[in-house]
Amino acid sequence: MTPETEPNKSTKEAERAEAVQTHSPDRPPTAEEAEAAERAKASSDVDQEEVAKHFEEMTELGAQVKGEGEIK
Repeated sequence: MTPETEPNKSTKEAERAEAVQTHSPDRPPTAEEAEAAERAKASSDVDQEEVAKHFEEMTELGAQVKGEGEIK
């Protein structure tokens, strides 16, 4: 195992630059991939409104975390 190190200035700058870059796929989906995604979506019994509601609830809960899981 390698010993722990502190990142230097150039590493921190590279991480900052990478963090703000937009990411995009290397190629669009193939016709087969797009059709498979549509079939999966159509056969899914997931209630999108319920998922959105749950997402909002969990986002609010996460924003209120104090202590070990807190993000500062």
